[in-house]
Amino acid sequence: MHDALAALALAAATATPTPAPSMIDPDQVTPGAWGFVITAFVAVLTILLVWDMIRRIRRGRVRADLLDELEAERQADSAVEATETDGEDIAPDEPTGGAKR
Repeated sequence: MHDALAALALAAATATPTPAPSMIDPDQVTPGAWGFVITAFVAVLTILLVWDMIRRIRRGRVRADLLDELEAERQADSAVEATETDGEDIAPDEPTGGAKR
């Protein structure tokens, strides 16, 4: 049985011929001028999109900072106004918010 398997393996190895080297045309395997143009276009488009994205993110951050500053100023003004109101005397004829009977 061992001899039969060895003979079969030897026959299979000799039955497959090795391919002959062939001449490959470089124009068929390189991208050429159109490949360069398309790749350059995609690269430039990507750079422009990243530039625009960075600009929009920066603009959003500046707007958020300005809104935070305006909110802080409004709260500071409200605090000053509340402090000034707390120091005033309340007139006796004004209702104090209690329920009447």
